[in-house]
Amino acid sequence: MGEVEIRRSARRRRTIQAYRDGDRTIVLVPAHLTPEQEREEVARLVARLDARAERSPRSDAALMTRALELSERYLEGRARPTSVRWVTNQSTRWGSCTASTGAIRISHRVRDMPDYVVDHVVLHELAHLVEANHSRRFWALLEGYPHAVKAEGFLEGVSWQQR
Repeated sequence: MGEVEIRRSARRRRTIQAYRDGDRTIVLVPAHLTPEQEREEVARLVARLDARAERSPRSDAALMTRALELSERYLEGRARPTSVRWVTNQSTRWGSCTASTGAIRISHRVRDMPDYVVDHVVLHELAHLVEANHSRRFWALLEGYPHAVKAEGFLEGVSWQQR
């Protein structure tokens, strides 16, 4: 993890909040907490953030491992990416694929979405390694994924919200 920064606020009465900013963890606490209460709450919230980070594929290596698992399960192992990584320069796409090199890039905006949505986006890009366009054969490759409709609905809702 990294450094933990505690920000006390006299205006904050009851709520305690923590979030990650790069390698730092920022914890917002009410100023009236005792040092012991503060230590307990900070430890609890940092542990929750750590657990959440472990549940979803955050690193490029974990994303690549997940992509290979999805290829095996839904594409009979036919999609063999050379790289699968998170990128921060995609603001209008969820993911992209260069079929000629086998490189897959997934937008950082997908990173905190539910696992079934991340899997759907990765699987979509993997399918492009087998079928480079959006033909009927391409869509047939994705028919086996049971959460496709739900994931598409989630992504559509996020898109609508962000417009």
